[in-house]
Amino acid sequence: MTSLQSNDFELFELPRQFAQERAIIDAHWKALQRQVHPDNFATQDAAAQRLALQWAVRINEAYQRLKDPQKRAAYLCELQGVPIAAHTNTAMPGEFLMLQMRWREALEEASSTEELEVIGAQATAYKKTALAEIESSLDVAHDYAAAAAAIRALMFVEKFLTEVHVRLEQAEHAAALASAGTGQ
Repeated sequence: MTSLQSNDFELFELPRQFAQERAIIDAHWKALQRQVHPDNFATQDAAAQRLALQWAVRINEAYQRLKDPQKRAAYLCELQGVPIAAHTNTAMPGEFLMLQMRWREALEEASSTEELEVIGAQATAYKKTALAEIESSLDVAHDYAAAAAAIRALMFVEKFLTEVHVRLEQAEHAAALASAGTGQ
């Protein structure tokens, strides 16, 4: 096994790139967890048990980053010295800011589940396109600054999609209550 200080890709024996197969990440995670499972070290001394626990934690942290495309992309940028810095770098292209405003207005004005589903579909389509752009920036162009900017935009889209889903759940719950109240 590699060192605790190895990067996530080395630890999981994966190529250092954005494009990854989730099934392969999952398989590597399971294999690594089997190697360091605490039961394997139950009869060993406290130091060996502590080390196994450190390995298990490290493997789980790496898995959380590698399995999530957004986190994996951000991690690749950070490995190249281009931090996402989402809290301090909020600059976005004007076109994206206008899109955000249109989505926000549409979300505020939405009064039906159908309208909310349309908004969610638009944001999901944008997310899919953004992930493809991030993959191209990272794996083809090696333009980590462009990838970082796209990741910051994707972070907004993810947060927005969460808000849309909350509104959808609320609308569906209200519709169910209304339906139950009318006896239908």
